[in-house]
Amino acid sequence: MLRLAFQQAVSIRRTPISHRQLSHRLSTSMSTTEDSNFPVQAAIEQNLRQAFQPLHLQVMNESHRHNVPKGSETHFKVVVVSDAFTAVKSPVARHRMVNAALAEQLKGPVHALSIVCKTPAQWQAMLDEQGGGDVMIAASPACAGGDGSLPKRNEG
Repeated sequence: MLRLAFQQAVSIRRTPISHRQLSHRLSTSMSTTEDSNFPVQAAIEQNLRQAFQPLHLQVMNESHRHNVPKGSETHFKVVVVSDAFTAVKSPVARHRMVNAALAEQLKGPVHALSIVCKTPAQWQAMLDEQGGGDVMIAASPACAGGDGSLPKRNEG
């Protein structure tokens, strides 16, 4: 079971670097979605950038893993590394900050949001701890099937 969870984890490429290098490298490797075919993902990225000025930002559309029509933008995972979290120790409080930044998306198109919030120091510690070239972020939970209110997936 643990091995399966590890294999399903999201891999993020890295090499050990200083905090200053981390800041520069991550700010230049932030996720960007300029494709108008993905307006919800683009709005999420824009809102998180404005709210947190992240050193690292990843927004992953995980809708394909759920029972929704092809091309949906309903299930997302975000990884945010920001100095804004330094004074906020509680993961729940950090998640509330992200939820507040994405309030508009959470009212409508976004059905599920998996959140990873780290300070630059925590992110660097993860880089150092995992020491093999990748930072492993745990996979989001498997879809439990929902309440049946969403349209069925188009397999075509």
